[in-house]
Amino acid sequence: MSFDATYTIMESLEIQKADSGDGENAPAAVCKEEYMGCLGNIVWFLCGGFLSGLGWLLAGCLWCITIIGIPWGKQCFKFASLSFFPFGKEVEYGGGAVSLIANVIWLVLSGIPMALCSLVMGCLLCITVIGIPFGLQHFKLAKLALMPFGARVR
Repeated sequence: MSFDATYTIMESLEIQKADSGDGENAPAAVCKEEYMGCLGNIVWFLCGGFLSGLGWLLAGCLWCITIIGIPWGKQCFKFASLSFFPFGKEVEYGGGAVSLIANVIWLVLSGIPMALCSLVMGCLLCITVIGIPFGLQHFKLAKLALMPFGARVR
């Protein structure tokens, strides 16, 4: 292997230039978080995320059969998207008075048991060092279980 090829490989692994938005190129480290997030999503999907997401999709479809249940069905679809691949996604909370009323109804009907289940799973997973990232994803699901109306998954 020549010196030029070795230098090019090392240069591409160390630093890439990223556009900072103001016209200047700022150095940015190669995002290892993206690769770890992808790996985390694959492990999560194979070890229960697939079944969890399918369950939420089925629940959403069943809620949407009735006209009154459509808002709850939409929230189930939100949980399904987060249950399939939670790594790298963020939840933004917002909403107004209508979201507050819908969250109170949700909390009484199903929010507390869902949040407690995710909280217990998160605590159990955080016992081991390897399970900490998965436990943090369960904590994300627990918080969303308490306030799904007005929240957006990005």
